[in-house]
Amino acid sequence: MKIYIKRFRDARDDDGRTLDMTPDGEFRSPPPGAGWPPNGGMGGPATPWADRLLRYAVLTAILGGAVVIAALALWFALLLIPVVVGAALIGYGAYRWRLWQAMRGR
Repeated sequence: MKIYIKRFRDARDDDGRTLDMTPDGEFRSPPPGAGWPPNGGMGGPATPWADRLLRYAVLTAILGGAVVIAALALWFALLLIPVVVGAALIGYGAYRWRLWQAMRGR
């Protein structure tokens, strides 16, 4: 079985995400400030501008979708107004017809 290694990572590319274990298999304690949020949160590095832009884009898309759904619901409700008015007129006409027949003595 042959194993091919495409490339080695250069030590300069180290981004700090290392799994540090002791020889007996225990995890070493993380350095102070590690974890979430990155670098302890307060006073850590600023969020990259691309991440902030993506967050605002997603938020804008969600709000835009909510506005579109609300607009469609309003359009559908306004579209039903003539149908409701027509049904009310037909119901009123049927009521008056029955009332007229009852007055005639049937």
